[in-house]
Amino acid sequence: MAKLRNLSITTPILFAFPLRSEWAVNPVDINKPVMAGDWDGAGSLKFSRGYVMAKNDANFLYLTLDVVSDTGNDASTNDYFWLTFDNNRDRAITSGVDVNYGLYPGQPNKLGRQKYLGPGTWTGLLADPSNSAVVQEFGASPNSDVSHRIWKFRLELSEINVALHWPFSTPYTYFGFRVKSGNPGFTTDFPGNFYTDFTKLRQLILSRKPSIPSADLGPLVGSVGLIPTTKINASGRATTDSGYYHFVENAAFGGTLNLIGNRTKMQQLWTAGNRKYKVEIAPPGGSFTKLISNWSNYRWTGSTYALESFAASAYGYYQLANPATDYSIDDLLIQFPTTALLPGLYRIKVTFLVGSSTTDVAAVQELKLYIDNHVPSTIIESVKHGSSEVSACAIETIGAAPDGLNFRITANDPEGNLRSVSFYATYGAGLSASIYSEGYTPAKGNWAGFVNKLIPASGNWRPPQSCAYSFVLSVSARTTNGYSWVGYNNTHRNLTLLLG
Repeated sequence: MAKLRNLSITTPILFAFPLRSEWAVNPVDINKPVMAGDWDGAGSLKFSRGYVMAKNDANFLYLTLDVVSDTGNDASTNDYFWLTFDNNRDRAITSGVDVNYGLYPGQPNKLGRQKYLGPGTWTGLLADPSNSAVVQEFGASPNSDVSHRIWKFRLELSEINVALHWPFSTPYTYFGFRVKSGNPGFTTDFPGNFYTDFTKLRQLILSRKPSIPSADLGPLVGSVGLIPTTKINASGRATTDSGYYHFVENAAFGGTLNLIGNRTKMQQLWTAGNRKYKVEIAPPGGSFTKLISNWSNYRWTGSTYALESFAASAYGYYQLANPATDYSIDDLLIQFPTTALLPGLYRIKVTFLVGSSTTDVAAVQELKLYIDNHVPSTIIESVKHGSSEVSACAIETIGAAPDGLNFRITANDPEGNLRSVSFYATYGAGLSASIYSEGYTPAKGNWAGFVNKLIPASGNWRPPQSCAYSFVLSVSARTTNGYSWVGYNNTHRNLTLLLG
């Protein structure tokens, strides 16, 4: 397979250590007091007025600005914060991309979000829905027994453009913030003037090392990304519990996959000196051949992550990394892309050998993965007004109710890995209207979707107003890389509708 491209991350300022977020085994409840235990073990970074603490899971970054210097619990306070993220991580202000969080005026527990327009200039507060939130607290914290002001955040990773499944880099972002106190009076920026100069922003490195319950780990290959191998059935598809980090139902695999070893077993093998292993793959109906891949992992040096490369020997053997070393992905046995593989059920086998032997087996595990990188097809087969086809870009007059349009659409995945279908119309200034949607349920089995489906099943769809419309058919695949869903497709057709 082709060698993976290597990217690097660096501490942005000399001697300016990054903030390392730690894994949140359970979602952090920002409505609970900071001393209630949810923040135990959080990553921490000191600034002049207090501390920043960080945890994350697969969906959210949980961040606390623990302002230990703000000991005045004044009523009707004008205390506030700014919290900035460099969304494209280029350490430069990019208009319409980079994000700043703040408070709605006079509402200390309502999080607002705006985009940068330039140095020190922003859009108004964005109105689009968000699962991000802020809660203000006044009390003690792990950093001070004296009551003080604390800002606690739950931030959607998608809003700050971070994803745990990045195959070429440890997930990270750059951030800065301001805290303002009326009593005692101070305004502190970290780093100074961060909102005009992104080269000063501090790096925040997110964790992707969850604590998967030992009972769920496979005996040798513990998980594929976040998916325990015990949750993968004989058909190569995975189902996890509804409250799990990455909830999947009968999901196939695709994209770049990380096979991660069982931590206890890795330590035992290392201690016994059994550190050489091979990885083999067998296509549907075929026999095993060695799986050869090059990848990179990031080793924590105490101040930053240093890139290390891993590859098979000339004979196709890999060497186990020391389990005691802190890597971005601990116990990573192999990382390999699957995009060149045809859909089907593959067998993958990992074999550890005794010492320097090439025949004596210390441990072995075989798992099956249904790999499917094909995206479902999306076709708007027809748009009809009565019995007449309405062509793209047409201007069509719709009469009085019940006059309207009907559609025929195709959302089809022959491999049976369809996850969701959404058919909707966009119009006006950011408006949309749902026409049809359907999602996966286990009762559907290996859901292939449908072909040439009539929408609506009876009657007609009527536009909300006279306007130019874009009819969008969007589908997603029930395919995971072990961290998040992969595989999307959409198509659209535009026309103008006038209500007569």
